[in-house]
Amino acid sequence: MSIFRNHFPLMGAAGQSTGYEIDQSIRFDQGANAYLSRTPSSAGNRRNWTFSAWIKFSMHSTNGYHNIFAVRQDSNDYFEMAREVNNSGDYRLAINNQVSGTNSFYFITNRQFRDPAAWYHLVFVADTTHASTDERFRLYINGDRETVFDTYTMPTQNYDTHVNTTNVTAIGTYPTSSGYDMDGYMAEIHFLDGYSYGPEFFGESDNYGNWIPKEYTGSHGTNGAYITGSDSSNLGKNEASANTYAAFASTNLAAHDQMTDTPTNNFSVMNPLANYYVQHTLKNGMLEELTSTNGSYYSYSINNIGMTSGKWYVEVLFSGSATAQMLVGISDRESQGGTHYLGSQSYEYSYYNYNGKSITGTTQSSFGSTYTQNDIIGIALDLDNSKLYFSKNGTFQNSGDPTSGSSGTGALSITAVGSTQNGFYYFGAGDYSSSYATTYIWNFGQDGTFAGNVTAGGNSDENSVGNFKYSVPSGYLALCTQNLWESS
Repeated sequence: MSIFRNHFPLMGAAGQSTGYEIDQSIRFDQGANAYLSRTPSSAGNRRNWTFSAWIKFSMHSTNGYHNIFAVRQDSNDYFEMAREVNNSGDYRLAINNQVSGTNSFYFITNRQFRDPAAWYHLVFVADTTHASTDERFRLYINGDRETVFDTYTMPTQNYDTHVNTTNVTAIGTYPTSSGYDMDGYMAEIHFLDGYSYGPEFFGESDNYGNWIPKEYTGSHGTNGAYITGSDSSNLGKNEASANTYAAFASTNLAAHDQMTDTPTNNFSVMNPLANYYVQHTLKNGMLEELTSTNGSYYSYSINNIGMTSGKWYVEVLFSGSATAQMLVGISDRESQGGTHYLGSQSYEYSYYNYNGKSITGTTQSSFGSTYTQNDIIGIALDLDNSKLYFSKNGTFQNSGDPTSGSSGTGALSITAVGSTQNGFYYFGAGDYSSSYATTYIWNFGQDGTFAGNVTAGGNSDENSVGNFKYSVPSGYLALCTQNLWESS
């Protein structure tokens, strides 16, 4: 099982502050059927075009094709670029152009795309005018060309694709049909009309060999598009210098879907790969989780970046059942069973909503106030001094002072991270009872609105990173790659 920790490089962009910076991304929520679309009034170049985007995939809960970029005339005539999810647990890229129900070109990668911590750079290049069959379509991931495919059918020379026709074009879904939506984040979306350009136009390798973004300075062509999500009131705004269309229309996207989680600053999310026993349902870019509705299960989930040192701050909103019994805190490992509640073992520490007590190794101790629906719990984790603090709606419990250092005023004293079973701590949340399911919404700094449920507080850490509801204690940081690099 893959769980990412802060001393491992995250696949895709490392999030270093070198070169070109991307300030925001667009979050696509599969459950909300969120997407961008437009219908061109005139056709463009159907033989030469390029699609480039940075993508951070969530883990889909449903099998099928989850579209990144698609054009649809009808159910038998369409183009789609999607991540295919099947019963075997495969998460592969599939690209297909169908005419009258027959595939004119079709290929599926052998490579898997199921890393929920990574930003992937995807470039798809069309040049059906090329004399060489293998050069008519090219797929690049993080600067490297994909050459091994499970399914591989190329078109005839000078083939006219469905792309750049006057049919509806969509980003994040398969047009006019539900159930084919992408879930995750997209940033720096380019569509070039009439240009067949490789990844070197959009990215480059840094000094460590990581593939990172660079500014594209070329033309987008008449029907081209450049979408950054920079305008939260118009996420589909087309920023290409020369184009026919002012914007892609937004469907079920809101201002809170403009995210600061980007290829140049990758934020922590909850970890769907640590969900075997937990059975939580994740949505909204892996930040919102519904606890198990299985009446036999009560357990906890963890985030995807483990911490070995430093001081870190996160907030979590409880938006589900007011009668649920909820636990929030830290653990050195993922859940070990369906009835493994947070705090039931060593190296686990939680704050219990029902009675306001702390729990570790099953022992409950007086700590703070009870909390319930719509309360926001802040967690301040000081690994340099082995202390853990909790706040309720901005007030630290037990008269806690996260800046008190080794004295740990009002803190829970925790086992030094290097002495735990696995050498890491993770943030976690779950339920203490199987009787009620509830919902948690996390903010590691990338969404101060908690998916639109509250008004953002506008509070950042001392590196001016993040948007938190309440003030970040001095010396504590948002859990993202920019801060991990600076603190390493």
